[in-house]
Amino acid sequence: MMKTAALAREPGLWKHAVLWLLVLAPFFFASYGFATWYTARRAEVPSLVFAWEAHMPFWAWTIVPYWSIDLLYGFSLLLCLSRRELNYHALRLLSAQLIAVSCFLLWPLRFTFERPEMSGVFGWLFEVLAGFDKPFNQAPSLHIALLVVLWVCYSRHSRGVWRVLVHSWFALIGISVLTTWQHHFIDLPTGALAGWFCVWLWPDDRPSPLLSGRLTSDSRRLRLALYYGVGAVFCSLPAFMLGGAWLWLLWPGVALLMVALNYLYFGAAGFQKQADGRLSAAATWLFAPYLAAAWLNSRWWTRRQPEPDRVCADVWLGRMPARQQLQKGPFKAVVDLCAELPLDAREYPYRSIALLDLCVPSAQNCLRAAKAIEALRAHGPLLVCCALGYSRSATAVSAWLLHSGRASSVELAVARVTAARPTVVLHPAHRQALEAMQRLDEPAPPSTLKDLHAH
Repeated sequence: MMKTAALAREPGLWKHAVLWLLVLAPFFFASYGFATWYTARRAEVPSLVFAWEAHMPFWAWTIVPYWSIDLLYGFSLLLCLSRRELNYHALRLLSAQLIAVSCFLLWPLRFTFERPEMSGVFGWLFEVLAGFDKPFNQAPSLHIALLVVLWVCYSRHSRGVWRVLVHSWFALIGISVLTTWQHHFIDLPTGALAGWFCVWLWPDDRPSPLLSGRLTSDSRRLRLALYYGVGAVFCSLPAFMLGGAWLWLLWPGVALLMVALNYLYFGAAGFQKQADGRLSAAATWLFAPYLAAAWLNSRWWTRRQPEPDRVCADVWLGRMPARQQLQKGPFKAVVDLCAELPLDAREYPYRSIALLDLCVPSAQNCLRAAKAIEALRAHGPLLVCCALGYSRSATAVSAWLLHSGRASSVELAVARVTAARPTVVLHPAHRQALEAMQRLDEPAPPSTLKDLHAH
């Protein structure tokens, strides 16, 4: 059954949903119609089709699931239970429209297949579609982008047999864009990326990255943003120059561009690590090629030191553990300093303090990590981890040694961590951050008699 009884709906939300629908529906038809009309006036519109698509079957009956997305679009606004959920869902739909229509205008593509003659109800549905739709609404497929946004919404509000039906029907809608001969294959993955970007842009559990980000002035982050940006360009060039199977390189190109933007503007929050250690579904899909490379990189650099090292009786320091390693180990709690790699820690007392890789943590984050370690030690043996267990987590453990009084100076704290795990990488900048944390962590001086009288 739908999850409507578990949570109360905010009063007055129906009117707000209708208002959004009155905004979105006219904008959808006006912008979509203008894009196809304008592109149809061009002298020549290219197409991008693979040879194997000639063998794609035409199933006239799949026009029914194809059309059903319109009904699901309108009803989705009525499913939302809070004003924030409704606003962010509507903004996802609006963003998908803006992205797709902009691409239709800037980089138009044309669908090339001729549909067979049809009659009956299915034929009538195709005629209605042809009266509004033109063969210039290709990559990214707006149908697929909206499908991703709507799928996320309906999945959140369904369970049991309804959830199975939701997944089955939405999968059928995804297939229908090909079997109705409405889109070429290139439109599907590009549409899915656009849809997931909209979900990432307006997340469920935090403010939009557009609103919470801040342009960095840190030279290290700027340099890394440049490196990842250049990587995105070089990764994408073969896709544009060679086409064919090389087009799949657009996905890692997009992922590297997103990483570059995280270093430049969005910060560690751009990876959208959740309270249980996993990344959001949108971040997982958008960053997937980068995440795979980051995981392989972490395993390569730590191949000779896969196990964590004990710094003191109940605090261990190591790389991001695999699920089985975490379950088999002695650990009862985890403090995670890694922003870019997920960790399924739902069964453990867990704290995520997401930090960007290859960047020095701030004094404030060092103190946050130290307090988190001290708090979670009460549950038993504690693992402090990051991607490699060499820098971010080593800085956090050093900060905890200072905060807890187990080390009286930064040099002694670093020496103790290095003795336990000789491969750690703590540069002078890390020591400076720890020294700044020490000053930040100093207790406030006692109030003077004059201050007491003033109160």
